Amino acid sequence: MKQHRSFSLIPVLLFQFLFGSTIAMKSTNLSTDQSSLLLLKSRITSDPYNVLTNNWTTKTPVCSWVGVICGVRNHRVIRLSIQNMGFEGSIPPEIGNLSFLVSLNMSGNLFYGNIPKEIGDLHRMKELSLSYNSFLGRLPIEIGKLTQLEELDLSNNYLNEEIGHLYNLKVFDMGYNNVTGHVSPTIFSISGLEVIRLTNNSLLGSLPIDICSYPDHALEELDLSYNAFDGEIPSSLSQCSQLQRLLLQSNNFTGVVAREIGNLTRLVELSLDDNSLSGNIPLEMGKLHNLIHLGLSGNHLSGSIPPTIKNLSRLTDLILDQNTLSGKIPYEVGDLKMLQLLSLSGNCFTGQLPQTLSNLTSLTSLSVSQNDISGNIPWNMFSANLETLLLAGNNFQGTFPQNITRFRNLSNINLAKNQLSGPIPDTIGKLSRLHTLILYSNKVTGQIPSSICNLTSLEVLYLSNNTLEGTIPTCMGNMAKTLRILVMDSNRFHGLIPDTFEKGCVLECLNLHANKLEGKLPRSLSNCPRFQILDVGSNNVKDVFPVWMETLRQVEVLYLKSNKFYGTILPLESKTKKPPFPMLQHFVASDNEFTGPLPVEYLTNLGAFMDQTKLRDWSNWPYKETMIVDLKGVKYPLVKLKRVYTVIDFSMNKFEGNIPHLIGNLKILMILNLSHNHLGGRIPESLGNIASLDSLDLSCNRLVGEIPGTLTNVTFLSSLNLSYNLLVGPIPQSNQFHTFDNSSYVGNSGLCGFPLASCDDDGASTQEDDEDEDEDVGFLDRFSWEVVAMGYACGFLFGTMGGCFYFF
Repeated sequence: MKQHRSFSLIPVLLFQFLFGSTIAMKSTNLSTDQSSLLLLKSRITSDPYNVLTNNWTTKTPVCSWVGVICGVRNHRVIRLSIQNMGFEGSIPPEIGNLSFLVSLNMSGNLFYGNIPKEIGDLHRMKELSLSYNSFLGRLPIEIGKLTQLEELDLSNNYLNEEIGHLYNLKVFDMGYNNVTGHVSPTIFSISGLEVIRLTNNSLLGSLPIDICSYPDHALEELDLSYNAFDGEIPSSLSQCSQLQRLLLQSNNFTGVVAREIGNLTRLVELSLDDNSLSGNIPLEMGKLHNLIHLGLSGNHLSGSIPPTIKNLSRLTDLILDQNTLSGKIPYEVGDLKMLQLLSLSGNCFTGQLPQTLSNLTSLTSLSVSQNDISGNIPWNMFSANLETLLLAGNNFQGTFPQNITRFRNLSNINLAKNQLSGPIPDTIGKLSRLHTLILYSNKVTGQIPSSICNLTSLEVLYLSNNTLEGTIPTCMGNMAKTLRILVMDSNRFHGLIPDTFEKGCVLECLNLHANKLEGKLPRSLSNCPRFQILDVGSNNVKDVFPVWMETLRQVEVLYLKSNKFYGTILPLESKTKKPPFPMLQHFVASDNEFTGPLPVEYLTNLGAFMDQTKLRDWSNWPYKETMIVDLKGVKYPLVKLKRVYTVIDFSMNKFEGNIPHLIGNLKILMILNLSHNHLGGRIPESLGNIASLDSLDLSCNRLVGEIPGTLTNVTFLSSLNLSYNLLVGPIPQSNQFHTFDNSSYVGNSGLCGFPLASCDDDGASTQEDDEDEDEDVGFLDRFSWEVVAMGYACGFLFGTMGGCFYFF
């Protein structure tokens, strides 16, 4: 990843004056050119195709060398074109001796180091392209002496400075570098400049208010995208009458889209996406008759789409998603006969889709998700060329058409969160190009048609939160050579989970939560080395713990809650064994029938609970929209949580023995629930080492001794339940322990201190046992807790994840 470094921009006008326009004459000839090129060859450390090795030699004339062109009259090297040859090396200063060079193109190689200052001696240079290399550092100020330069392309390097005055420059490309700071306004005053590309840098500040106000401005392309420019877009841009491409997306521009934008009648591409623009789309936008691409997404635009949009007869891309546009989608959109991409998602549009959409016979992508559009999906209006159909998060009704096969190019369907009903048609299996099918949160019924297994390109399948029933087709396991995400939770499936995952499986996520599935977990999942998420919670799976999953080194979520798992958890044995589950972050095995001691090897060696670098960054996690987290009885979409939650939940089993002391090694653990077991011994003092611990539930066990004072070191602890054990002695009285009430300690008659009764000199409660008992009974009456073993009432249960729940 490129690292940005700050610097001060230095205009080179002063240096032009100091250096002057007089170039010292050197006694040079073709042999000088040959020597310079051989020095360049000597600096090239890698020539993978032996282009220079067998060609650039003294045995052959220099003018016949690969990439070299000599002038007809002077027989000197005038062009050097060695682009895209895989060369690796650096440029020697002797490059400056090629004094007749007019064009130098070394792009698309692996040249590195600094650009030598001697390149500024090439005073005849008109074209200089060093793009797509690994040059770094500051640009030599001597480049300012190249007064004949017309095209300068330094894009895709690691450079960190910008050029000032080059009066004959026509093309200036510094995109994809490390340029930071403010742009010198002089760059915009070069009247002959046709192209300015500064995309993907870290430039900031506002644009000059008099941009394009100079006479005879020739600017045709202005690309400042993916920077940090701010302020309003100056209305004087409308004076750039030759402008064809205006790309300002992904900056911090504010204000409105000026009405003067309509003066740029030669515009072919206008991209203002992902800024902070507000106000309405101006009516004058309809004057841009040559416009092919219009992107205004990711702003704060409001109002309706102006009817003048119909005048943009050449438009192929209309991208207005993620704004607050409202009203009905205007029928005038149907006049855009060349439209291929229509994206209106994430707005406030109402009503039904306009009938005029049937005029858009070239439309390949329709996206109107996350609006308030209603009515039946008008399948008959859609172009047969449709490839992407995104209608999620509306109020669409209706069923799937049997003739869905007429959309033979469909590759992406997302109809989630609507009111669709009826079965999935058998004909779905004929959409051979389909790679994404998302239908969750509808009212889809019936069984999964076996023809779905014919979708050999399918990568993502989301069918959760419907009323699908029957068994899961056995052949679906065979789809895993392309299928990465399979989510079918919250339906009515029964029977066995298919055990047909073959070698070469690419499955990453399997969510079958909240169905009626039974039998064992499919051992063939071990053929899926990329596997990350398993959620079979709330089924009737009857099996031992899947120790065979230790071989799947990418597993991050293992959710087995509320099944019939049984037996002792015994990790795999091997002399060369690596630590198990190195990436696991959510380990939930609650509400089963596990017995024996806690699995010490798991609870003390989980890598992601000890090493922050192994913890996934949720902001970049491809499934973050799909996860539901159940924290303390409240369900949250993972995407709305500001923190990453690492969880171990072994509650409601029959574990016995002690809590291992080495559990304190899991320093990144945030939620630990071992409640409702038969655990004994003391609470490990090492729990005080887990500084990130947010919630601890050890209730309803047989723990003895005092509450370790080390727990007061866990200052993030916001939820504590030690109730219904055999704990004694004073409750620690510092830090966050002052925030916990009686419910954290009830059912431990030997405890004393705030918030319970005070302690006597021997550290025992000063309150009579019968008073404690009365208090406990009253507490139970208030909260209606369930009476369980030991004669105590235990509650305060929480789980964790129901993974891969939603996908947008």
